[in-house]
Amino acid sequence: MDQIFLDEVEQWIADDPDPQNAAQLQLWLDANDEVNLRKSFAGFLQFGTAGLRGPLGPGPSCMNRAVVGRTAAGLVAYMKKRGLSSVVIGRDARYGSEEFTRDSAQIFAGAGMKVFVLPRPLPTPVLAFATKELGCDVGVMVTASHNPAQDNGYKVYLGGIVDGINYNASQIINPTDASIAQEIAAITSLKSVERSNKWEVLDEDVIEKYIHRTARLAKNPGDLKIVYTAMHGVGTETVQRVFHSSGFASLILVDAQAKPDPDFPTVAFPNPEEPGAIDLALETARAFDADLVIANDPDADRCAAAIKDSQGQWRMLRGDELGVIFGEAIARTAKKGTFANSIVSSSALKKIAHHYSLDFKETLTGFKWLAKIDNLTFGYEEAIGYCVDSKTVNDKDGISAALYLAQIASDLAQEDKTLQDLLNEVWKRDGFHATEQISIRFTDLSKMDLILADLRANAPKEISGLLVESIDDLAKPSNDLPPTEGIRIWLAGGIRVIIRPSGTEPKMKCYIEVIAADEKRAQSQLEVLRGPLRKLLSRD
Repeated sequence: MDQIFLDEVEQWIADDPDPQNAAQLQLWLDANDEVNLRKSFAGFLQFGTAGLRGPLGPGPSCMNRAVVGRTAAGLVAYMKKRGLSSVVIGRDARYGSEEFTRDSAQIFAGAGMKVFVLPRPLPTPVLAFATKELGCDVGVMVTASHNPAQDNGYKVYLGGIVDGINYNASQIINPTDASIAQEIAAITSLKSVERSNKWEVLDEDVIEKYIHRTARLAKNPGDLKIVYTAMHGVGTETVQRVFHSSGFASLILVDAQAKPDPDFPTVAFPNPEEPGAIDLALETARAFDADLVIANDPDADRCAAAIKDSQGQWRMLRGDELGVIFGEAIARTAKKGTFANSIVSSSALKKIAHHYSLDFKETLTGFKWLAKIDNLTFGYEEAIGYCVDSKTVNDKDGISAALYLAQIASDLAQEDKTLQDLLNEVWKRDGFHATEQISIRFTDLSKMDLILADLRANAPKEISGLLVESIDDLAKPSNDLPPTEGIRIWLAGGIRVIIRPSGTEPKMKCYIEVIAADEKRAQSQLEVLRGPLRKLLSRD
């Protein structure tokens, strides 16, 4: 190992406040274990619009106290240059969340900031609400959302108008992320960073306000039997209190997944979208003869649902199907407002908005963009993120979505109808919109860049016998959307295919939309596209 690299490792060991991580690096250094050292120093964990997210471990390429401390110190420098002086911090129940929260609070307080800390692990929507309710300049949420157990993360919200952008308590967008990343990069050591224990742990008041305002979404609570799973995350307590405050019957909990557990022992990936993730919830639903299954991801900002089909068999609703249900239900009572979804979501919401003479906007993927829409009445992204009450939480909120879905299902039940009946009404009017996502996980992230580069250089002329009519390079947009990594392919028959890297996980994703007169025809077209698109995506 060259001396420059050895000096870098020794400096990091001396700077790391976590004795366990420092000891691990020292052990590798003493053993001359270049493989593990190079892996830990493969690069600095990059701060972006999603903040930080990565595996726990030693060194600058992982989530640890040294990385988080530098991030907090960099954020302090960013705040001071813009006259920002207050911050509220929340956290989930993952490994490291308490330590990362404490270190951040100490560094913000040491810099003279007014610091508030949520009293215990709570859902991300509560942090987003608190940022707005308290009038804070900055909100920080320590969470890795639905990532695997070995990960943690650090998400940043801004409260007001910063650098000409009206954030209104929403997640950062570029170029803010680049500005913060530049400040983080300038922090070469934590030794001289001042710390203080003078921060305020919030009482229950802000949580009670969130619960009260969210509960108001239920205008006519019913007595449906609803199974709920928090997926080993922090959602259970808050969801139960919201449902109770609204007047709904008590939820049927999936006991094995109800309490926070950073090991996520019953699921391979704690994401309701992953195959098998809600199997226990479906077992519970069958045992109780339930009417509806609702699932949150571990930080409860996403919402998934399962319903019974016409044969009485349970099936998961796709993210777009749930978006259509929310959109149609909200549009029927909305007098005015704006609907919005991301470019990878179904085009059905646009048709719903136009049918009811409502405005519609399309954004890049991620609620950081949807939250910037003025007068957002309803916004969603197909990755089970929904905003049904932007005035309370200007972000996706799996708790308000869960309650609102329960209200829709209850209203339909009074008419002897189901959520599937509501979907069928939309399909009959606007055509059946079949959407599907294909994801391929990579260990070598550079391969994803090569795949996109190859697709741009050697664009297919046809896919599964369907002519490629046009290709949009999303990095060079022709409309008013900002540039983003990915391509959009239009096939004969109006079929849309979008290929892009995930913003939060090491995955390449492919989003397909087929519109047909009925489900059978749409599914038939999807069937012939799956294999060729998976091959195209992996470049096998």
